[in-house]
Amino acid sequence: MFTSRTHGYDTLDQFHVDPRLGADSDLDELIAECRARGIRVVLDGVFSHVSSEHPDLLRALREGPNSQAAALFDIDWDAPGGAAPRVFEGHDSLARLSHDRPEAVTYVTAVMCHWLDRGIDGWRLDAAYSVDPAFWAQVLPRVRERHPDAWFLGEVIHGDYAGFVTASGVDSVTQYELWKAIWSSITDRNLFELDWALLRHNDFLAQFTPNTFVGNHDVTRIATTLGSDGAITALAILMTVGGIPSIYAGDEQGYTGVKEERLGGDDAIRPAFPESPDDLAPWGAAIYRTHQELIGLRRRHPWLVTATTAALDVQNTTYTYRVTARDGHDHLDVAIDLESAPSASIRDRSGEVLWPHA
Repeated sequence: MFTSRTHGYDTLDQFHVDPRLGADSDLDELIAECRARGIRVVLDGVFSHVSSEHPDLLRALREGPNSQAAALFDIDWDAPGGAAPRVFEGHDSLARLSHDRPEAVTYVTAVMCHWLDRGIDGWRLDAAYSVDPAFWAQVLPRVRERHPDAWFLGEVIHGDYAGFVTASGVDSVTQYELWKAIWSSITDRNLFELDWALLRHNDFLAQFTPNTFVGNHDVTRIATTLGSDGAITALAILMTVGGIPSIYAGDEQGYTGVKEERLGGDDAIRPAFPESPDDLAPWGAAIYRTHQELIGLRRRHPWLVTATTAALDVQNTTYTYRVTARDGHDHLDVAIDLESAPSASIRDRSGEVLWPHA
């Protein structure tokens, strides 16, 4: 999103849109068009690290530990061979901010407020798990003083989700436990795993509203993992459990791609998109329509955001769960069947089949 050296996470200037994407005015126009359509805009905030070639970092290394620039970065001034920035998860091109310093708090607060002032609605905090929650607990209240309605999603993979929310002050975190359970329960034909994960999910929902997903920019495409029938079944689960669901761009067209742990290993799951929807391959139309149907179903049942689930029947390859509104006044019954090809069906409280359509 912001001016960066290569892939976007090695930022050089977080106060300007990357020229490869357009100008700041283009983002202003996008925000205005989204707002006119009732769409909110959340930006990806990379505040764990910046590029190792960030101009302020280079200035700090030139001017030494007592310079004004040095306070912002986590630099090992006694490293063998000379001062060197500490890096993010072994990536030499990604230099860590010094999150225990007030200068970093001030800097991140300024970046967040700059773009909130321009009209965005919130932030996804990249690699939030890699930063002490106490840092976010200092930043977010300052931002909320100016933007009380701003929404903050923390990227958290493992660990104590509820504890992280409490300690950091974020509104939500990425629910990787449920993501894993959805695809692996279908792959392994073990729906007891999904049932267990949904019990855990109920506990999270009692404390915050998780961000749920079956695909994102860091994992193998769901259609590759499960095939088209499995991907549709996974989507049906995603759209009928509590949480704030997100769909990774391209999954609605049945895109495939394998995540690989190597340099360039994200390329297959982050392809370029055609210039126009008219240029999309025709074979994606059916799964696109399925996404429209299930998203429409969820929008017609807004209580699903905070709903909880309970098993009505669970076997290795069949599972029926009831998802119930927080106030108890409505529910849906969802049946998953893996006996042959993966499939799902959704009924309302009267027993009428809502999806799939006959």
